[in-house]
Amino acid sequence: MSYALLIDLTGCVGCGECQRACQRSHGFPEVEAKNLNDKNFTCLDQHGDVFVRRMCQHCEQPACASVCPVGALEKTKAGAVNYSADKCIGCRYCMLACPYDIPKYEWASNNPRVRKCTMCYDERTSKGQPTACSEACPVGATLFGKRDELLAEAHKRIGENPDKYVHRIYGEKEAGGASVLYLTSVPFEKLGFKTTLGNEALPEKTWNVLSKLPDVVATAGVLFSAVYWITHRRDEVRAFEQKMNGKSNVN
Repeated sequence: MSYALLIDLTGCVGCGECQRACQRSHGFPEVEAKNLNDKNFTCLDQHGDVFVRRMCQHCEQPACASVCPVGALEKTKAGAVNYSADKCIGCRYCMLACPYDIPKYEWASNNPRVRKCTMCYDERTSKGQPTACSEACPVGATLFGKRDELLAEAHKRIGENPDKYVHRIYGEKEAGGASVLYLTSVPFEKLGFKTTLGNEALPEKTWNVLSKLPDVVATAGVLFSAVYWITHRRDEVRAFEQKMNGKSNVN
């Protein structure tokens, strides 16, 4: 079941409850943030009278997942693009590939990870439960539901109020489509949205190029597999040594 979010910017009042709910669910400091970072997976900025909520688009065919050499990023059946820190080797290719500049890195951490919104996958959406941000919205500006039903709702709103909405659902087709959809009364390009991505899924463009370079792809795959094995083998050895030291201290 593919779930999605429909964010209707005509209804957003800029209260910030979505951001605070996200921060609470991840144990982050509850602070006002204008930009996405490793401790803010959603944020609000303002363009005139319009409040715009930013977050991961959760692309239908995510470029971030397509370039990850170890499968740390994965598009799930529930719609979310999930991240597995235990697989990540820190190459940060995902940060370069994402057309929306979403993944962030914990530069200040001694054990850094890539961080991004996972659409509350582990805790909520994998079980069919709404995201923390949509549940917290007091005015219904963010809706959670099945993607096809939310698209139908968005088209219905445009059809019933043609003078109120821009006749476009952002995320329906951009870069192959996404699981986060937007409606607005102001042209998207005036609100800071990237409107020149086209409708072709970015991984298709990526593999069209890589397919011409089979030797490079094969070599890179072997290299990153080796790095992944070495990194996790080192962690296993460290854990074993700590366990043995603990036994020695007890004796």
